[in-house]
Amino acid sequence: MSANTFARDWWRTGVIYQIYPRSFFAAQNKEIGDLAGITSKMSYLASLGIDAIWLSPFFKSPMKDYGYDVEDYCAVDPQFGTMQHFKDLLMTAHNAGLKVIIDQVYNHTSDRHPWFSESRANRHNPRADWYVWADPKEDGSPPNNWLAVFGGSAWQWDARREQYYLHQFLVEQPDLNFNNPAVQRAILDVAKFWLDLGVDGFRLDTVHCYLQDPELRDNPPAREPAFGAFKANPYFMQEHLHDIYYQHNLPFISKLRALVDQYDARMLVGEIGGDRQLDILCLYTQPERLHSAYTFGFLSEFDTSRFHEIFAYLKEHLKDGWPCWAFSNHDVQRIASRGQIADEHRPAYTRMMMTLLVLMRGLPCIYQGEELGLPEADLAYADLHDPFGLEFWPEYKGRDGCRTPMPWQRDLPNAGFADAKPWLPVPEQHLPLAVDQQEKDESSMLHFTRRLLKWRKQLGELLLGDMALIEMSRPILGFTRTQGDRRLFCLFNYSAKPTKVKIDFEGQQILLDASIDAQVKERAVHLGPYAACLLTNHNA
Repeated sequence: MSANTFARDWWRTGVIYQIYPRSFFAAQNKEIGDLAGITSKMSYLASLGIDAIWLSPFFKSPMKDYGYDVEDYCAVDPQFGTMQHFKDLLMTAHNAGLKVIIDQVYNHTSDRHPWFSESRANRHNPRADWYVWADPKEDGSPPNNWLAVFGGSAWQWDARREQYYLHQFLVEQPDLNFNNPAVQRAILDVAKFWLDLGVDGFRLDTVHCYLQDPELRDNPPAREPAFGAFKANPYFMQEHLHDIYYQHNLPFISKLRALVDQYDARMLVGEIGGDRQLDILCLYTQPERLHSAYTFGFLSEFDTSRFHEIFAYLKEHLKDGWPCWAFSNHDVQRIASRGQIADEHRPAYTRMMMTLLVLMRGLPCIYQGEELGLPEADLAYADLHDPFGLEFWPEYKGRDGCRTPMPWQRDLPNAGFADAKPWLPVPEQHLPLAVDQQEKDESSMLHFTRRLLKWRKQLGELLLGDMALIEMSRPILGFTRTQGDRRLFCLFNYSAKPTKVKIDFEGQQILLDASIDAQVKERAVHLGPYAACLLTNHNA
């Protein structure tokens, strides 16, 4: 790979760090984090060894869904600061050698967006067809059986137009009509605005949801019953065959890619959920579409069988596409709290999962606080803000537990996040894991993450190489990463039981951390609880 190509395709070997601005750091000492707060922590971010930061929405919004209901795509919400604050953040990040990726929420807007205000006024104005409108059935009921992710029908009656509008999420988040070329042009203008400002890429929210069946046919029942907390939500009782017309998104995705390609070293990473996630990932990451995309495959309960299923499928179907992987984000329970892991094994478990994340073939994305090993916060109902959690409590407690403020200094009020009472409480169990405490401890998860990411960069082009699964008895995970004659042999014990694995591999062990309980003796790897072992056939 040439130097120019390497710089352009930085995302192929890079690591993204996701920031949820409301909960990162409050420089203005208000109850929520802000853009100036992120800028003030740029040296900390750069010290991690990441390559880019992804900012969840900071755009003008009534905050019904905490920024994912956009009122103005090209304005900073005053809660987070000003456009100058964003420009300062962008410049500071670039000076620190970090790329900046921002969320783009194109599937829907806020119901307070001027586009929707005009669209709902009547059926004959210039933006009348900018949203998905439909007539009622003869009995006045919604056009079909489509359901909203956040509960109830996906259709909301509007008395002014005497029609229903589609909202796949909240009632306050009407869906844009991507069958309208004018809508596509307006969205491309939004993208151009931010590209011209200098952002390095976009994370595309619900990128598979932009279009629906024009005939508005009913969805059939789900082929498999919902599991876990999803059983509480009727949305998962349907197969989303007609409300998510993902194949028809491709022409717009290609238009967006063509625009992005007019700028140097920019990229698109998409969020893909729901049915047929892996199919869509393989389709959307083909040439001249998205640079990368992630699914929710590893954002729910993790197990070794699922790992093998996903990578076996991708080996057959992905071709030249480049996946993005995350174990935690702003929508799901933190990885440190998933599974039945005893407290005594939690440090080993979080180290093992971070190692696994950054060694899989693809683009790793670390969620804020994951480098600290933060567990999910167990919040009281009175503390919740998330409309998803409020709707489905207590079977599903929502997303606030992974969105609590970053703990910066143990002994300061609110762990140094802000002087004012924060929008969500700082959990007591996060205090010993605060940044200032881990900075003083070379054996901490924070220092481990830094060492791991520094070592990862030394792999160079090996990160672009092949990944081959090794068939092993569960719960052992094994795979190789290979580029030319360079080979990395990776083993993970996904259990609390020590185990021994016979190997047929000549190489030296890479000691990422002295606390990791893994040794190589007489052509066998001895793995302690939740231990990882890496062997290489070249100088590490």
